[in-house]
Amino acid sequence: MSRFSGITDNPHEGRFHQKTGILLTNLGSPDAPTTKSVRIYLSEFLSDRRIVEIPRLIWMIILHGIILRLRPKRSAKLYKSIWTEQGSPLTHITRLQRDKLSEALKLQGYDKTEVVMAMRYGNPSIEAGLEALREKGFTRIVVLPLYPQYSSPTTGSTFDAVAKVLSKWRWVPELHFINGYHKNETYIEALANSVSEDLQNNGEPQKIVFSYHGMPKQFLDNGDPYHCLCLQTTRLVVEKLGLDKDKVISTFQSRFGKAEWLKPYTDETLKGFPEQGIKDIAIISPAFSADCLETLEEIEGENREIFEQAGGEKYRYIAALNERDDHINALVEVLKPNLS
Repeated sequence: MSRFSGITDNPHEGRFHQKTGILLTNLGSPDAPTTKSVRIYLSEFLSDRRIVEIPRLIWMIILHGIILRLRPKRSAKLYKSIWTEQGSPLTHITRLQRDKLSEALKLQGYDKTEVVMAMRYGNPSIEAGLEALREKGFTRIVVLPLYPQYSSPTTGSTFDAVAKVLSKWRWVPELHFINGYHKNETYIEALANSVSEDLQNNGEPQKIVFSYHGMPKQFLDNGDPYHCLCLQTTRLVVEKLGLDKDKVISTFQSRFGKAEWLKPYTDETLKGFPEQGIKDIAIISPAFSADCLETLEEIEGENREIFEQAGGEKYRYIAALNERDDHINALVEVLKPNLS
């Protein structure tokens, strides 16, 4: 009998099946709002070559000689200010997204799927998530990073982490990697819904600010498309709602270090509004799929204070899409082409 006749004594054959495993990923958080936990988290985060492109030897001296000695204590206080009984808001919300996404997929007939969450930095790790799927014998894995607008430091870094794990596997499953969904119709609709609901409940402000996470301008100069994708997301939401373009602005937050970052800067823009007569604003952060330190502390707290101290009177933050039903539906639609 031919060795290829279909009969096999492969002891691993029974482990595999045709179900699809979905790895839902986000950035991550420290395990606790303590200096020690934050130092561990920041060490992993800031050691990523996609995050900081300074020559390694120079950067490692700066990172371990200065930053990790000073920044963890300060950052731990910020994390503590947003920490909840469920722990990190980002981790908790991503867990809710995972559960609701799993339920929504099954309701739409995708019974042979399972959703596992993982974080690029911290826990649960990318490796732990992939190993969980491998243990269950999935022959197809779809990776969905929860970054609507592709960028090298976020989506690109996630791909690096996935590839690093798979490089150690003897058998690599069929892999589908979703590198963004910044103009997906259902995602734009969910964003538009959140803005529309705010306007209905609170009235129309003088200005609506779309504040995206920033990055060094050098990344844009070197070919990263993130800046353009952010502006496209804003334009599509504005068109969807029929907003006055002059009442909307896209800005960039969370800059770090002395290098020039993407402009206009969110904090400087907010500081300058009152002297222009703009004292009533709404602000939304479309790059964040879940509320986290950058939205709950920086946008809700720090930037609100900057605006109000400059003379601003009305400031409201439109929450991230989090586990909203229309957001979960958008994620289902993003996944569908990879589930057939």
